[in-house]
Amino acid sequence: MSPAFIPLDQHLCFALYSASLAMTKVYKPFLKTLKLTYPQYLVMLVLWEHGAGQRVSDIGAALYLDSGTLTPLLKKLALLGFVERTRCQEDERQVIISLTSSGRKLQAKSAGVPACVLEASGCELSAVQQIATQLKSLRANLIAAHV
Repeated sequence: MSPAFIPLDQHLCFALYSASLAMTKVYKPFLKTLKLTYPQYLVMLVLWEHGAGQRVSDIGAALYLDSGTLTPLLKKLALLGFVERTRCQEDERQVIISLTSSGRKLQAKSAGVPACVLEASGCELSAVQQIATQLKSLRANLIAAHV
């Protein structure tokens, strides 16, 4: 084994990737009852947090997604009846996403999901918050290095 070789289980990228897969699997049964995929759930979280009338570009910025990835998610959420897509009157190139009454009701139905995921993590809330803070810092550093 050369000094430059690093085993897979010691790579930060693999730890992040495999933890993300595991986290998504934990969410899956909870989100299935809501008729949402994990990426759709993230979109709904943005809308619930920031309110109706969000531009697609603002949702994309919040989720670090481009419009090519986000548009199919939003179309599906509209088909499910959770959001409405309308053109901005001031600039028709922009699409505004608003919650429907079903989308607002879904928030109440999803209220228990974070607690279930926290329990599955086996961590205390303070530890999860600390990990999230460290990951946000890592993300910011990686974005800055990529620019």
